[in-house]
Amino acid sequence: MSNLPETRTSRVSVRLIAIQILVFSLLLTLGGRLWYLQIRNGQEYATEARNNHVQQVIEPATRGSILDARGVPLADNQTRLVVSASRTELLKMKDDGKGVLGRLAKVLGMSEKEIRNKVRLCDAKTPQPCWNGSPYQPIPITDEATTQQALQIRERSEAFPGISAEPTAVRRYAAPGDANTAQVLGYLSPVTDEEINKAKDTDSPFLRSDQIGRSGLERTYDRYLRGKAAVTRYEVDNLGRVIGQANSEKGQGGASVVTSIDARVQAIAEKQLDQAMKDARKVHDRNTGTNYKADSGAVVVMEAKTGRVVAMASNPSYDPNAWVGGISGKDYAHLTGKDSNYPLLNRAIQGQAAPGSIFKVISTTAAINAGYDFNGHYPCTSSYSIGGQTFKNFEGEGHGDISLGRALEVSCDTVFYRLSHEEWKKDGGDKPKKDPNDWFYRTAHQFGLGKETGIDLPNEVTGRVPDRKWKNAFWKANKSGWCKQAKAWPKKKDFATKLAREGCLEGMKLHAYDSINYAIGQGDTLVTPIQMATIYGAIANGGTLYNPTVGKAIVSPDGKKVQPVRPTSHGKLPDSPKTLRQMDSALAGVATRGTAAWRFQGWPQDKIPMHAKTGTAEVYGKQTTSWFATYTKDYTIVMTISQGGTGSGASGPAVRNIYNALYGVDEKGGIDPKAALLPKPQGSLPKIEGDGTIQAQPIKPYVPPSPSPSASESPQ
Repeated sequence: MSNLPETRTSRVSVRLIAIQILVFSLLLTLGGRLWYLQIRNGQEYATEARNNHVQQVIEPATRGSILDARGVPLADNQTRLVVSASRTELLKMKDDGKGVLGRLAKVLGMSEKEIRNKVRLCDAKTPQPCWNGSPYQPIPITDEATTQQALQIRERSEAFPGISAEPTAVRRYAAPGDANTAQVLGYLSPVTDEEINKAKDTDSPFLRSDQIGRSGLERTYDRYLRGKAAVTRYEVDNLGRVIGQANSEKGQGGASVVTSIDARVQAIAEKQLDQAMKDARKVHDRNTGTNYKADSGAVVVMEAKTGRVVAMASNPSYDPNAWVGGISGKDYAHLTGKDSNYPLLNRAIQGQAAPGSIFKVISTTAAINAGYDFNGHYPCTSSYSIGGQTFKNFEGEGHGDISLGRALEVSCDTVFYRLSHEEWKKDGGDKPKKDPNDWFYRTAHQFGLGKETGIDLPNEVTGRVPDRKWKNAFWKANKSGWCKQAKAWPKKKDFATKLAREGCLEGMKLHAYDSINYAIGQGDTLVTPIQMATIYGAIANGGTLYNPTVGKAIVSPDGKKVQPVRPTSHGKLPDSPKTLRQMDSALAGVATRGTAAWRFQGWPQDKIPMHAKTGTAEVYGKQTTSWFATYTKDYTIVMTISQGGTGSGASGPAVRNIYNALYGVDEKGGIDPKAALLPKPQGSLPKIEGDGTIQAQPIKPYVPPSPSPSASESPQ
């Protein structure tokens, strides 16, 4: 019992020592942290603290212009009165700015709902219109304010806190001479926080005030067009009063992009495509019993020797000015809705369809490289049968024994059916050899199909070459669905169930009918207009597959530095010079005595040799797709119209009219050089003044030449 007080004393001592150690540890940790903050990283945190009292004023850079090949602005800037709202200031108000926005709606003649929608932030669940830029930068409400409206806002600033009305340079899509060029130019929208964070460590970071290109040339050349905003920084005290000026950054306007587009040719291409589609809708389709729908189309005009794009039109189209200052809900719904048939798509580079008979130049090359004679004799029968299936020639017409050249001229399907079938059998048929030649599929890849052409426009699609590799991958991806649908067999024997059953059992095989349909550009083959323009341009120039380009040069704001965009090639056609000459002659025959001859009657063939190939592609569940591929020594023109009918029937007149404008050819074949719209020579640029101003040549309405007295003497 005598040891009890001593034990208690010992325990108390231990506890005191533990507490002292704990306190000492905490003091040591706190001291170390203070040393780290004040000594080790003191300068860094001091700088950050000072920056918290720095406000910056950003003056956005004037975006560079996009010009046509003659210096005519396709996209530039104009000063407008822009009314903007500061979301940060609005949210400081008790009613979140509803009263201010209500008063603003009355001044601007807009609905309150429309204005509220414009200042709400975009997220995954918020439909357009909404603001997808930084919530800390002014949000434009309208760029079409009148002087009177701006004065009301500025003179009654106490009634409109957080609202500004300032003259601002805004984007303008000028459409010179009615050359809309919408899908080629693209459009702008505000930069997002995610994009700012992603680009902050690059050589081209974004500011919160930036507008960036979302499609077309605006996107491809954004880093050049955007320029650099001027940033002025002010030191302020805790009350927000300016106490000095911190370091600032000078701004620089964006560079201009000169393109190979000729606004005069562009306007004609757009007009002719639109008219061709309207005319097609007046034609009766005997297969469906209704008129052709002609729901979409595209046309490409390209320099054959360089791959530079002179004109590119896609229909349906839209007005890119709708995006300037923030797009309205009505406009956004129209541009993205199914009923409008998606006008934002550039169908020249994103529209995919079976090419029909314009594909036969590839099949001709494949046959020759497989060992067949171009001038041999091949039976052009009215039909071709295999395994109980009959594949007919177009309109059931036969031409006897003909050469490959003549088969191109009259577009004889059965010649190509037979050649492709023979090669399929040589490769082993349903039981293929270990390394089959696959000449017809290999050749398509060599022509550049199944991959991008490399055009300087974003979101180009690749099309499809349905070879063995694709066939197997497609079967693996769809097998389970096909087999599930095939269970309805034999009770349900409709076409879809029959296809599903066949796909389930043999979908991995390359069948004879696959190769037969493929040889005439049918079946699962998909191409884009720009791919076919590149191919026919290569035939015209001797075999070089150029990467198509729209940009021609980048000109610095002061005009002292010009960075040319030079044509580049991604390959050569797998044709010998002899084969190219033979195909060239046959394609000239298409325009003079073949399937396109009725569209080129009166064309001055002796002065401007024309070459052409027609295509009419069948699409399951739809009307036929019209294709027309042509070239001269200078230009390649390819047009397509979805659900438009035959190649020469729907697209032929429009293509002929574009050539008439290019060369100044009248309706009887006479040539008026003064009326010709021949663009400037390849590589030439408009005149650039010492201050960087680019001289534009005036746009004059195109007037077709009157028939000359000697026109009737032109060869027919």
